[in-house]
Amino acid sequence: MDFDLTSNQREIKDVAHELLAARSPFAKVREAAEAAAYDAALWSELVELGWPGIAVAEEHGGQGLGAVELAVLAEELGYACAATPFLSTASAAAVIQATGSDEQRARWLPGLASGELSAGIGTRELAADAAGAAVVVVIDGDHAELIAAPETGDFVSIDPTRRFATVAGEGEPLGPGAADRIRTAIAAEVVGVCQRALDMTLAYVKERKQFGVPVGSFQAVAHRCAEMLLHTESARSSAYYAAWASDADPQLLPEAAALAGAAAAEGGKSVTAGAIQMHGGIGFTWEADVHWLFKRAQLDAALLGGAKRHRAALARLAHAKVRQPA
Repeated sequence: MDFDLTSNQREIKDVAHELLAARSPFAKVREAAEAAAYDAALWSELVELGWPGIAVAEEHGGQGLGAVELAVLAEELGYACAATPFLSTASAAAVIQATGSDEQRARWLPGLASGELSAGIGTRELAADAAGAAVVVVIDGDHAELIAAPETGDFVSIDPTRRFATVAGEGEPLGPGAADRIRTAIAAEVVGVCQRALDMTLAYVKERKQFGVPVGSFQAVAHRCAEMLLHTESARSSAYYAAWASDADPQLLPEAAALAGAAAAEGGKSVTAGAIQMHGGIGFTWEADVHWLFKRAQLDAALLGGAKRHRAALARLAHAKVRQPA
């Protein structure tokens, strides 16, 4: 059995990686964060490529692909720490496509897929990109609902690369699996954040020298980098398993999404904290770019609900299996 990406998925990943390396270097991320505004030119280009509708059916103006392709793009946007509303808009569109009613699909998908409308995702207390959004997918435990033209309140976060708000308003229910699908997309973004933090750290510890040798040759540094790799690969395997289950075997999604949520919430915070530590004193400065990744990981963990929540969900699912009659 082949667990790797297909050739088409690999091509999407390679194109996204190259484009974002050119269009969204950390200088652009810093510029957008300090201006408290998204990179409008980048978002326009992503819209032209049809990425917001990656997992939306062609009949609604999307590309007709699935959750794995969305995860691929979310990972690359996370790797770039790009300042765009992509994650919220694309994952909300994917969820409406998969779990919404015919009326909800007809109302929202054409605008979201084309980029004419934007969406938010999160809880009522913490929602990404909710301010000014046409619709917000609000998660409440295992359930999710749509709130159209939401009332929003300001929310000041430590992550200036993304806008956050509180949300109020009456919602319409979405079908089973909606909350898990949103968390799966967030987990995929965390994979990219972790990989970028790991890559930057490895490059730094190979170059930085003490006592005439690279600091990466010190056992304690090597052990911490190995731990960062373990968290990154755990987050990657579980996120893509959940993305696969979303479309191929939805009955597995609750367990898969809980695995992905736990691995990403814990791994994102641990890997990015390790990146700052491994960069030494410079890692704590505003001029060092690793802090953008650390802040993104912290807020993504909050959007996921924290690792503890997902471990508890896994325990409940395991208990239910044990109690099933043979």
